[in-house]
This record gives sequence, C-alpha cells and structure tokens, in this order.
Amino acid sequence: MLISPVSVSGVTMHGLSHLPAGSTLEALTQATLILILAVAIIVANLIVVATYLNFKGPHEVINYYLLSLGVADLLCGLLIVPLYVYPTFYGAWVYGDVLCRIVGYLEVTLWSISVYTFMWISVDRYLAVRKPLRYETIQTKTRCQCWMAFTWISAAMLCCPPLLGYNEAFYNKDTHICMLEWGNMAAYSATLAILVLGPSVISIVYNYGYIFTMMRKVRSGAPIHDKEYATALAENLANPSHCMSFALVFSFWISWGPYIGLRIYELVMQESYDHPMIQFGAVWLGILNSFWKIIIMTSMSQQFRLLVRLLFLTICCKTKGRLQAELIGLDPDD
Repeated sequence: MLISPVSVSGVTMHGLSHLPAGSTLEALTQATLILILAVAIIVANLIVVATYLNFKGPHEVINYYLLSLGVADLLCGLLIVPLYVYPTFYGAWVYGDVLCRIVGYLEVTLWSISVYTFMWISVDRYLAVRKPLRYETIQTKTRCQCWMAFTWISAAMLCCPPLLGYNEAFYNKDTHICMLEWGNMAAYSATLAILVLGPSVISIVYNYGYIFTMMRKVRSGAPIHDKEYATALAENLANPSHCMSFALVFSFWISWGPYIGLRIYELVMQESYDHPMIQFGAVWLGILNSFWKIIIMTSMSQQFRLLVRLLFLTICCKTKGRLQAELIGLDPDD
C-alpha cells in the first residue's frame, strides 16, 4: 500500500516543482545513476549465472561458489536496486513500511551471504594448496552444494528477527536506501556482526596468507622433499583462480570499506556524519561491487572468458556451441 503523498518530509505530490533547481537536478542525477547501476548489475549477473549453469568445467568446485555470488548479486539487482530509482527522484519512500522492511532485510541477508561465500571460497583455495593430492576427494560437488545451501539458509534465519517486527525500518534520505533500525536490538546486532564477520574475516586473512606464503616459497625455490606433493602443489598454484578469488574478496572489502568506516565513525563519535553526498557515495560504491565481479572474472580467468564465449555461441548457434564445448571437454547440459 502506497503511503499518502500529501506530505512526506516537506515533499508533496507536487513537491518536486517547489524544490530548488539544484535539488531537483541532484535528485534526477542520483536516480539516473541508480537506474544505470540496476541495469548493469542485472545484465552482468545474468551472464555470470547463465554461464555457470550451462557450462561447468570439470573439477572446478569454485565455480559453484561463484555461481552463488552471482545469484546473490542478481537478486540485489532485481529486487533491491530498482526500487530506489523513483524514491530517489521523488525524495521519499513511496512503497509502504512493510516493503521497506522487506527490502532492508534482503539487503542484510544478501550481504551476509556474500561474506559467507567469500569465506568458503578462501577455504576452498586453502584446501587446494594445503592438500593438493586430496583436494578433489575433500571438495566434492555435493559437499560444496551443501555448504552453499547451509549458507543461504543460515543467513536468512540469522537476519530474520527484524523482519518479524522486532524493530522498524526507515528510508535514509541521504543514502536513498531502506535500512533496518538495529539500535533497539544492540545485543542481537553485535552478535550478528560477530557471527557474520568474525569467522569470515579470520578465515579469509589466514587462508590467503597461507596461499601467498606458499606461492612465495615455491617461487623462491625452497626445497620440498615430497616430489609428488611438490609437483601437485606447483600445478595447483599455477591456477589463476587463486589470484582471481583474492581480487574478488579484496574488491568487495574495498567497495564496502568507506561505508563501514562511516558507520564506525558514527558509532564511536555518537553523532551522525552530516555529508549527504559522501553518505550516498559510500553506500552505492559498496552496491557497485555487485557489478565489478564480472569485470574481475573476465580479466583474470581464461576459463570464464571461454565459458562466456561458449554461452553466446550456444545462444546464437546451438549446434556450433555444443560442438566447441565437446571439443574442450565441457558439457553444456551438465
């Protein structure tokens, strides 16, 4: 149910005509940027999801984690970002309190899913380097899918109390997003932050620290007495997915770093950071990460570029796409 347009923070049904020209231009610019971002996120992640659903490389378990990231980003582009275009231009949330609460819940849930997925990616890469001879036995397709199902279910359940009415949601006019009010659930909020960020950050730092240490050790020519292990390790470290996955993790935290920094500043100083444009830029820079992933994957993964090419070949000429997939050992229907 739409809220009454009679008066929302000084903006009436015809309020846009009474706003200063600069405010109207600023609102139009921000709404246009959000619309462009929504389209970019949807198109980019449709390509990612379609690519991994149709073409699965043999023994590449990491692809299932990347598919999970793609689905989370696609849902963000479909269910969250487009809803902010009109409110950004209008100057207020017009879709009702219930939908605002749902959108706020989806934001937190999808963000938590991305953080957990990056943790599993780091664990997967760690096992590939730590146990290269047993990696394919440890990291099976079924086990990976179970971890992804557990991630989605646990994230949805951890973030659901606010959705059930334990707190309210509000539309932030600086960032132009709906946010859940966590202030009256301080204990639960702190627990949720620890459960989501604690194991994820610790795992990512430790696992990639170990991976890059082993890379440096192998490149320096340090002796490894087990020749079979040394050969398997060298071949595994040559896989570009290690650096690509680290770039994905790094870009995620760089994107969300400014917003996290602002929230920490407000928490420590006990005051709001009153710079609307900086607040807007910090939030939407983080959301922009949902588009950056395809750029990183395309530039750093030869396999992904090949799979995307085969996807378009299959779409344009199904017979030719199937033939080329079979020639390189991929099954487009697997």
